[in-house]
Amino acid sequence: MKRHKRLLPIILLFFIVLSLCAGRRMEVKEPENAAVNLDALEVHFIDVGQGDAILIRCGDAAMLIDAGENDKGTLVQNYIRNQGVTSLDYLIVTHYHSDHCGGADVIISKYDIDTIIMPDYTKDTATYRDVVQAMDYKGYEVTSPEVGGRYRLGDAEFSIIAPNKEDYGDVENNYSIGIVLMHGSRKFVFTGDAEEEAEEDIVDNGIGISADVLKAGHHGSRTSSTEKFIRAVGPEYAVVSCGENNEYGHPNAATLNTLRSMGIKLFRTDEQGSIIAVSDGEKITWNAAPSDTWKAGEPNKPE
Repeated sequence: MKRHKRLLPIILLFFIVLSLCAGRRMEVKEPENAAVNLDALEVHFIDVGQGDAILIRCGDAAMLIDAGENDKGTLVQNYIRNQGVTSLDYLIVTHYHSDHCGGADVIISKYDIDTIIMPDYTKDTATYRDVVQAMDYKGYEVTSPEVGGRYRLGDAEFSIIAPNKEDYGDVENNYSIGIVLMHGSRKFVFTGDAEEEAEEDIVDNGIGISADVLKAGHHGSRTSSTEKFIRAVGPEYAVVSCGENNEYGHPNAATLNTLRSMGIKLFRTDEQGSIIAVSDGEKITWNAAPSDTWKAGEPNKPE
């Protein structure tokens, strides 16, 4: 009996320690930024030659940024159809140059689209009129971009970061709609053809633009992707969307030198075709290795 009495405190101490250890295990928490059960985010930089078209998917949600030149609408339509996309939550037309909005009339005509975001100006061109006519045919209305506006895209979301002024004079590129796309702890920045003045306004507007991936502005032109802007974004990767042997000399040597000097890994649609990035919320994988060449274009026409 005395032996049992001596063992009792030991047994009680054992159970107390065991319960404390169990409690500590229960208190372990996942890191706040951990991506838990997020649907994968896919970003397709579609090879449309000299132009932009970017398909973004997250779960059942999908959006398109730009649609290439006038003769690329059907190509973009077929591409997104082959990805299993039957409708779009968003279409963003960054601005009304034909290499960005030329194929948008086809997409608007062929797809059910919940929200179409376009810049708040008009343009007297046949390409712009085709887009407006397609909108009227489908009964769609334009949503104007508001800096700071936030939108859900499945398990991702994006914020409008440009344009920041109502008047950029006759520099149409600076009216480009820009967004930062967030998925877990990963981020992407897209700025259409925004040039130096618009990039400075993005840096100064107070919205965080630090990101993992930058779609280089204006196809890698010398007038975009300034050092100040790239440092503010601080990307690990950059993607240049341009046509092989294009007449503007995109991407420009100065832009390529800036990216290379910062150790940024480069992807190019002119060399590698359509580029696809996939995020699980914590890491980004690609369908190709970064380009191992830094050859600039040879312009024979002003940018």
